[in-house]
Amino acid sequence: MATRSAPPSDNLLARIALRFTAFTERWLPDAFGFVLVGTVIVLLLGLATGQSPTALIDGWGKGVWSLVTFTLQMAMIIIGGYALATARPVARVIAWLATIPRTPRAAITFTAAASMITSYLNWAFSLIFAAILAKEIARLVRGVDYRALGAMAFLGLGTVWAQGLSGSAALQVASAESSPKAVQEVIKAGRGTGLIPLTETIFLWQGIVATLIVFVVAVVTAALIAPSGERAKTAADLGIELKPLISPLEAEPKGRPGDWLERSPVFSVLIFAIGAWYLVRHFVNATGSPLNALDLNTINLILLLLALILHWRPHRLVTAVREGAPAAAGVLLQFPLYGGIFGMIAFTGLSATIAGWLVDISNPVLYPALIAIYSCVLGVFVPSGGSKWVIEAPYVLDAANQLQVHQGWMVVVYDLGEASANLLQPFWMLPTLAVLGLKARDIMGYTFAMFLVCFPTVLIVVTLFARTLSFP
Repeated sequence: MATRSAPPSDNLLARIALRFTAFTERWLPDAFGFVLVGTVIVLLLGLATGQSPTALIDGWGKGVWSLVTFTLQMAMIIIGGYALATARPVARVIAWLATIPRTPRAAITFTAAASMITSYLNWAFSLIFAAILAKEIARLVRGVDYRALGAMAFLGLGTVWAQGLSGSAALQVASAESSPKAVQEVIKAGRGTGLIPLTETIFLWQGIVATLIVFVVAVVTAALIAPSGERAKTAADLGIELKPLISPLEAEPKGRPGDWLERSPVFSVLIFAIGAWYLVRHFVNATGSPLNALDLNTINLILLLLALILHWRPHRLVTAVREGAPAAAGVLLQFPLYGGIFGMIAFTGLSATIAGWLVDISNPVLYPALIAIYSCVLGVFVPSGGSKWVIEAPYVLDAANQLQVHQGWMVVVYDLGEASANLLQPFWMLPTLAVLGLKARDIMGYTFAMFLVCFPTVLIVVTLFARTLSFP
C-alpha cells in the first residue's frame, strides 16, 4: 500500500515519528525476536572484546534463571495491577480521568503526563494504570492515534521513574541491607560512610529540577508528536476492540450454600486487615526511611490487598486475576532470555571492559554525560535497573572518587540514563503492550522519536548541574 502524504497540520516531529513508526512496523521484530537478536549481539560483542567463548556461554546459562524471582514479581505486578485497576472504585477514577482530554492531541499529551506522574510515584503501578487509562481514552476520543497513545502510556518508564520514589539505585545506596558490601566500601572511600541518603540523590534540588526539565520537555514533545487526520491509526484501524472499562454489575446468583464463602466479603475484610497490620509494622520497623521498605514484594502485597478489598467479593477478584493473567505471558517467556544476556555481561569481563573505555577518555566535566550514555547503552541489553546498578556501581563510583565527582549526582546520572534506555527496547513495554493489545513495533517509532529529544536533554542537564556540586 502506498504511503499517504502527511496533512499540512502535521509538524516536523510528528512526521519524523510517523517515519520511524513506518520503519519499525515493517522491519522491527516482535519483542521476542528482539531478545533473540540481542542475545546474539551481546555474544558477538563479548567475543570481539576478547572474552572467552566458554565464559560467555557459562555466563548465559548462569544468568538465564538469575531473574526467576524478579520474573514472578513482574508477573504478579501485571496481574495484581490489572486486578486493582479493574476494581470498580479504581475503574471509576480511570473512567473519569479519561473524560478530561477532548481532542487527539490533548489525549496523547494528557496520557504522557499521567504516565510520568504515576511512574514517579511508583513505576510498577504506572505500567498498568497508564495503559488502562490510555485504552479508555482511546475509546472516548475519536481519531486519536492508538500507537502514539500506547507509547505515551509507557513514557514514564522511559523518563522519570528511576528518579522517583521507587527508583532502585537511590533506594539501594541509602540502605545498608540493600546495598552490597562492595558498593558500600567504594562509597565509604569517598565520603567516610558507606551510604548515600536520599537527600543527596533523588531529593537533591539539582535532581528534582533535572527531573522537572525532562518532564516538561517530554510533555511538549508528546504534544508535537501526535499525528493528525488520516495518518492517525485508531484502535479500530488496528483491529483492536475497545470495551467499556466499567461493565454493568450483574446480580449475585443465589447458588448453593457452599458458594457463600466466595461471594461474601467477610473473609476479604479479614485478610485485608491482616495484611494492613503487617504492612504498618513493616514500614514502621524499616531501617532509616520508610521508603527503604518499599520493594517489589511490598508493592505486590499492596496491590493484592487493595484489589481484594476493592473487588469486595472474592469471586470477582478471581475473575479479574483470570482476565489479567494472559498479559503476563510475554514476561514469563522473555525474562529468562534477558537473564541470559545479563549473565553474559555481568558474569564476564564485558561490562568492565566497556566501562574502562569510557573512564579512559573521561574527565570531571565529561564524566556524568559519558556514564549516562554508558548506562543507556548497557540498559538496552540489561534492562533491570536494580540489578544493573549492582554491576555498574563499584567502578562508576570508584571513578567518581578518582575524578572527584559528587557520588550522589552519579546515582542521579545513572537513573536518567538507565530510564532513557527503556525507550529503545521492549523489555519494560511488555505489561503495557499486553493491556493495550499492541506489539512493540507499533509504538517504538514514537518512543524512539521521544528518545531523540529527551536523551540529549538529559546529557545537557547532568553536565551543567554537575558543576554546581562539590565532591563528595
